[in-house]
Amino acid sequence: MPFSSVFRRAAVAPASAARAFSTTTPRPLAKITIIGNLADTPEVHSTSTGREILRYAVASNSGPRDNRKTSWFRVTSFAEGPQRDYLMNLPKGASVYVEGDASLSNYTDSNGQNRSSFNIVQRMMFTPP
Repeated sequence: MPFSSVFRRAAVAPASAARAFSTTTPRPLAKITIIGNLADTPEVHSTSTGREILRYAVASNSGPRDNRKTSWFRVTSFAEGPQRDYLMNLPKGASVYVEGDASLSNYTDSNGQNRSSFNIVQRMMFTPP
């Protein structure tokens, strides 16, 4: 069979073949990658159930050198053990690479105003060399 006909068959394969490697149904996913600098050292917060979480902010710059814009991202981490200790010892300004799950939530503040919040839950984080 000529190579071109094999390629043609692959190009018109049904969409179901795209998930042939998985037996689970596809799930919606919102993932974000941030490369930037820590705005401050991570802080420990307690949830209403008493679980301790880490929160930190990452500043990321974009745009041309003469018109740089800084975006600030608040990140929540459920890291425990050595990973948590590592995060807690990172200094302000440390370069970080963060991957996380992103979500948008709506709420009403104490003044009765409708607000939106962009939430990031850390899945992976490291400091580039």
